[in-house]
Amino acid sequence: MVGKHALLLASLVLLAIPAAIGAQQAARERAEIPEKYKWDLTAIYANEADWDTELEWVESMVPEVLAFRGKLGESAETLLAFHKKSEEMERIFSRLFAYAGLKADEDARVSRYQGLRQRVRSAGVAVQAATAWVQPELLSIPEERLQGFLDELPGLKVYQHSYNDLWRSREHVLSEEEEKILSLAGDLAATPRDVFNQMTNADLKFGTVVDEKGEEIELTQARYGTLLENPDRRVRKDAYDVFYEGYGRYLHGSAAAFAGVLKRDLFFARARGYDSCVEASLDGDNVRTEILENLIATVSANLDPVKRYYQIRKRVMGLDTLYTYDTYVPLTPELNESYEYETAVKMIETGLKPLGPDYVREIAKGFRSRWVDVYENVGKRSGAYSWGSSALPHPFMLMNYEGKIEDMFTLAHEMGHSMHTFYTVATQPQVYSGIPLFTAEVASTTNEALLMDDLLKKTKDRDKKIFLLNYYIRQIMGTVYTQVMFAEFETVAHGMAEKGEPITVESLGEVYRGLLEKYSGGEVVYPETSTTGWARIPHFYRNFYVYKYATSYAAATAISQKILKKEKGAREAYLDFLKSGSSDYPIEIIKKAGVDLSSPAPIQATCELFARLVDELDRELAKKGI
Repeated sequence: MVGKHALLLASLVLLAIPAAIGAQQAARERAEIPEKYKWDLTAIYANEADWDTELEWVESMVPEVLAFRGKLGESAETLLAFHKKSEEMERIFSRLFAYAGLKADEDARVSRYQGLRQRVRSAGVAVQAATAWVQPELLSIPEERLQGFLDELPGLKVYQHSYNDLWRSREHVLSEEEEKILSLAGDLAATPRDVFNQMTNADLKFGTVVDEKGEEIELTQARYGTLLENPDRRVRKDAYDVFYEGYGRYLHGSAAAFAGVLKRDLFFARARGYDSCVEASLDGDNVRTEILENLIATVSANLDPVKRYYQIRKRVMGLDTLYTYDTYVPLTPELNESYEYETAVKMIETGLKPLGPDYVREIAKGFRSRWVDVYENVGKRSGAYSWGSSALPHPFMLMNYEGKIEDMFTLAHEMGHSMHTFYTVATQPQVYSGIPLFTAEVASTTNEALLMDDLLKKTKDRDKKIFLLNYYIRQIMGTVYTQVMFAEFETVAHGMAEKGEPITVESLGEVYRGLLEKYSGGEVVYPETSTTGWARIPHFYRNFYVYKYATSYAAATAISQKILKKEKGAREAYLDFLKSGSSDYPIEIIKKAGVDLSSPAPIQATCELFARLVDELDRELAKKGI
């Protein structure tokens, strides 16, 4: 799952679904949503009894895998047999885990599926323990002997890159007994994230907000963004206050959960002999820590356009003081139209035509084959993701679609993830069928870039152009500037843990407020509750993931420009990238698509694009006398 181990001129129409704000005041129960808008998990298990059968099966495979212990150096044939058996066990486990996770995310109140997830995680401890001895044993065998096996037997040659990577990371692989102990800690390590997810999706209730028409609306995760775009400042402020009051009720628990994440990361980093949590996290992708440091430094040196944008927003909105809840309102609110889901799908298919007919045909098939769980329901996990693997018949996408333009871009974004998995699984052997986190957001943000380009090119109306320019600017702010701010927060927070400093509501809030003020250029006023914004970010429970949004966006910007300019071979190189999976180190895979992320140049180019968009927005507003 991307995010787990994750538009095109058309008529703009009003959203006409029962869950839309103003149409129904309470979130719907899942049973009220038509089947065609729910993902079809029977494609994984037609009968849930089969899930239980396969769980027993995978548990029975553990001793079969363990039987290879001490024998991997005997012959090439024995080594290949081990790989095939362990891959079979891992494939079945992945299918079990995916089904339990997808079902649990449908409604966190359903204990049965929370139970399935707990059962499969417990089985996962045994699965991990069954292979915890493998790396130490392989490293105990002379490298020349193993290389001879790979050269001798054609079926083993496919594992060459994985063996090269194993030898590269030799110093961080522990003894067999130590690796077993770390594997047994896997279930325990997931506890902080489980606490956050259950609190956010099952327990957290925000209350209601009265809209500009005097109607009472139940505030949910999905509706919060819509209310922040409301032209009525009182509604925005009320939504903001109610939202943060909700998180405030669990604030000390959130700090404890986040402290658990920091301690978890520190434990594994030190256990494996890394100098820092950052180094431990990045080393899996063979990425140097300097890349993250350069990213933060480059974005920090390009904050003037952010300051200028907020000054423009303040002027257009006629405000003396710009509060954080004023920063999401469209600058042309009369154009903030909604999109029926089917309309959004057609617009996405049109906007992605530069990727070729085969790509468009496959996404059309996905949209119409119930890959997507479309609408919000009570108890459903918030946000959006794509979950795919070689164990599944196809990727699955979770949405909480409300019809905003953000939802349409999110839909295109998640389909990008899904197509990345789709092409990789169809091309790569199982050993390389995963997507490295460093490259995980390239396909998703390339889709968004192509979609935006199509909209801007086909829009002749100045007000629509202003709307889209503003949205594009906000997109870069959210995907690059905000994610780099999050990455800097993660870096500082992990540094605090490494130094043994207290991790409390107050200490986290102090760091977070300083970064909010830095990344807004001092132009935005943040209420005291804004300092607790760290408590609502799910990606903080996946260490050092957020910075990859920024590097991926920079890569996607470069790739999309090459494709739109019809550079010879650019589209083909990109589609080859989508098929590459983890068959090489991510930096090298991206280079094959024509982008060098080891250099600050791509992120600098994205910052310069952002500055040009701000300038263009200012010019278009000036033409309207604003």
